[in-house]
Amino acid sequence: MKNFRTYIIFFLISFSILFTSCGLYKSVDQRERPDGSKAKARKNVEEGRGISVGGVLGRRGGTNYEFSTSNPLWRASLEILDFLPLNTVDYSGGIIISDWYSDSENSNDSLKISVRFLSNEIRSDSVKIIIHKKICNNNLSCKVNVVPDSIIKKELHSTILKQAALLEKKDKNKKK
Repeated sequence: MKNFRTYIIFFLISFSILFTSCGLYKSVDQRERPDGSKAKARKNVEEGRGISVGGVLGRRGGTNYEFSTSNPLWRASLEILDFLPLNTVDYSGGIIISDWYSDSENSNDSLKISVRFLSNEIRSDSVKIIIHKKICNNNLSCKVNVVPDSIIKKELHSTILKQAALLEKKDKNKKK
């Protein structure tokens, strides 16, 4: 067993000497690179080498981030729905979901409104509105249904598009 350890140690030492003497290992004078890894990383970025998540996934080129304050559809939707308690507001996911809302007249019925953004352009197919209606009995047995085409849905849709068009026009006039 003692000889076996000796052979293993000898093999590892000769293996490391063999590969360092073949030129696989390149010594670097650290005086030429005083800040070490930071300078090397900066040089790789300047030369376009290295790896990134976008590069691995096949995405090339720059990204274009548009913030919510510059999207008139988003701003218009928030202005129109400001009377509702909002449950989820996610600009990156392109969705606004309200909490259940009921007026004081009929507390057994409540509505939940979802607004999905399919595009940043102000077009009729850029916004999808889904309305859920919850009807509860006195014994708190509730039933939830999607309201297919209602007046509320059509009014919200047209009001959001009109408000977004006005906001976009206003923004263009400011830039002039």
